Amino acid sequence: MCLAVPMRITAIDGYTATCEAGGVLRDANLFMMEDDDLAVGDIVLIHVGYALKKVSEEEARLSWETFGTLLHPDA
Repeated sequence: MCLAVPMRITAIDGYTATCEAGGVLRDANLFMMEDDDLAVGDIVLIHVGYALKKVSEEEARLSWETFGTLLHPDA
């Protein structure tokens, strides 16, 4: 099973995007999405350092909520 985390793009430099989720910053490779029109503010699914797919705000919110429930079940 693979896990991809939705992260918001905060900067783009060529094929590298700086992305943020939950206060965590990561660089992600955009090569697999070179045909997509990506911009700062977009949310992409990140898996092992690669952006795989652009997702909606709603899809990202649902994923973030699910991860929160799994990581903090008593909260």
